[in-house]
Amino acid sequence: MTDRKDELAANLARVEERIAAACAAAGRGRDEVTLIVVTKTYPASDVRILSELGVRHVAENRDQDAAPKAAECSDLPLTWHFVGQLQTNKVRSVVGYADLVHSVDRSRLVTTLSKEAVRAGREIGCLLQVALDAGVGGRGERGGVAPDGIEELAGLVAGAPGLRLAGLMTVAPLTGEYAGREQAAFERLMDLSTDLRRTHPTANMVSAGMSADLEQAVAAGATHVRVGSAVLGVRPGLG
Repeated sequence: MTDRKDELAANLARVEERIAAACAAAGRGRDEVTLIVVTKTYPASDVRILSELGVRHVAENRDQDAAPKAAECSDLPLTWHFVGQLQTNKVRSVVGYADLVHSVDRSRLVTTLSKEAVRAGREIGCLLQVALDAGVGGRGERGGVAPDGIEELAGLVAGAPGLRLAGLMTVAPLTGEYAGREQAAFERLMDLSTDLRRTHPTANMVSAGMSADLEQAVAAGATHVRVGSAVLGVRPGLG
């Protein structure tokens, strides 16, 4: 266990240095960017070590892995983020442990999240997943609502009991005009966030950037970066 703790501590320190350097280069304070460590495929023991090392935000993308892990770590002072595509039949379980869902992209999901949040007596923060590779009115290859659908979906979340509209999230697209142009994609997300905050001023989270492109996300103005492999190591399998 000590070896693993040393490994995670060293990785975490390197990521912290990268975020700090990116913030300095962008003229931003380090406190403007929150690190979310994506712990998918890794055991609860790693989550416990990360908590000991000062990590306060962790993310998962599959409910079948996340639910037991969150239960095992329920004594820890952690904020749990759900970042994967979410099926409505998994919502009841996810609402049991997730504080924020980053992948809200359709009205049916909003309705189900609201119903289950009320049933559980919880408030769930919702980020709209924006698909920058989607055509007008369409959906992205990895899920997400097209930019032209943000306003309507935001209104649904803002008016739904048990939900709080927290902001926007994106994944750098692999196709379309932003393929291979991560910083341009994240700058577009920031523009969309600015538009959203005119109507919903408290929806100020911008979740963007992962292990390979966190610097571009910080430069663009992201408030939260989702980093997995750079902290935990190369995943054994993503099946």
